[in-house]
Amino acid sequence: MQQLDTIAAIITPPGEGGISAIRLSGSRAVEIAEKIFTPKQPGKTLAGMKGYTAAFGTLHQNGTPLDEGIALVFRAPKSYTGEDCVELSVHGGSFLIRQVLRAALQAGARAAEGGEFTKRAYQNGKLDLAEAEAVMGLIHATGSQALNIATRNKSGAVSKKINQIIAGLLDLAAQIAVFSDYPEDDTLHLSQSDFAAGLQTALQQLTLLIKHYDSGKYLTGGVNTVIVGSPNAGKSTLMNLLSGTERSIVTNIAGTTRDVIEQTVQLGNFTLHLADTAGIHKTGDAVEQLGIQAALNRLSTAELCLAVFDTARPLTADDKALLQQVSKKNTLLVLNKTDLPAAESRAALKQSGLSFVEISALNGTGRQELEQAIAKLLGIAALDPNAEILGSERQYALVCRAKNAVDEALTALQSGVTLDAVGVLTDEALAALYELTGKKVTVEVANQVFKNFCVGK
Repeated sequence: MQQLDTIAAIITPPGEGGISAIRLSGSRAVEIAEKIFTPKQPGKTLAGMKGYTAAFGTLHQNGTPLDEGIALVFRAPKSYTGEDCVELSVHGGSFLIRQVLRAALQAGARAAEGGEFTKRAYQNGKLDLAEAEAVMGLIHATGSQALNIATRNKSGAVSKKINQIIAGLLDLAAQIAVFSDYPEDDTLHLSQSDFAAGLQTALQQLTLLIKHYDSGKYLTGGVNTVIVGSPNAGKSTLMNLLSGTERSIVTNIAGTTRDVIEQTVQLGNFTLHLADTAGIHKTGDAVEQLGIQAALNRLSTAELCLAVFDTARPLTADDKALLQQVSKKNTLLVLNKTDLPAAESRAALKQSGLSFVEISALNGTGRQELEQAIAKLLGIAALDPNAEILGSERQYALVCRAKNAVDEALTALQSGVTLDAVGVLTDEALAALYELTGKKVTVEVANQVFKNFCVGK
């Protein structure tokens, strides 16, 4: 375990609440805590306490009492960071907890940087890099499936799968090494078919991880979603239906929405980052044109498009143009105004070849069907809740790198390239997977992982 200086930070959210707390971690955590915390029980000291025990006492700064609170002591290596830790809890108040933190810093602690507690857990072997990244997944989880993915990853689900793939590739690399060192030894036989099967197994496992990633990231990070349609198709009404508030202004006047209106909503087990946009149509109004261009810009970058059509009226030229624009995206046609008699447009849109759902945004009917249709379109509905889901873009990029190397190794083997070349490609795949788990990673890469963590974690 590395010996580092003792750090301190507030570990509870800012603002007023029942309890606020700071954490100290490092070899001097108990010593520093004793300078600002005195147990009520006579003769009791923090230094004399075992790990996973608590004491009630008084917190003070320069001899002046601040509050009564609780000290929790954790002894290395059985703590979150793997170091001696003390957590000091007081009544929840922003000013009070800042004073407690200030007292700890005056007593010899250093203010922790963002993610430094988890970074120390990684450095001290409590977590690998993939498990450490899952900590932020737990913090940001907005649904049950997102929480399940983060919990499994924190417990090592992805790491176990990666280590399984590594073990298989190491076996192949060892075979190549032995064969290359003793090429004339007739007792050594390298079966090309068995070797190819090993590479194929690794390729299948890596491909599955990549396949699951997109659907998984929708659960963990939410889906950037744009609502588009002609004026008065019901876009703003749909926005209000999904958000549960009057977020967008709804009138019978075409062109009411001229700017992008954003709202994050929870839909079942996943999150939509919604953007309600101006009605897309030809217009000579300069202000409307700016709003339409903003809508088109948002459409070009969105992960999901909800294209709303008024099916109580015939398709207009603008509707047909929009249908062409959204046909190449992750698009769900929202056939709106089913509370009104259907026009021919409803049947025509159903035959467009795109996924669709029928709703009445005004009456609120079809909301559940909309949720199910989105989940199906994004692959969320079919996602195995127990599948290994990569937890970050970093992990995804490294798995892609490993998969490409294995694919090239398999092609090289089948084309009769020397085993040395196959071995180089196998080593390249291993290097990518070692970087994923943090077994072989540069300081710069590790720092990049933790830089987006919040202070206190």
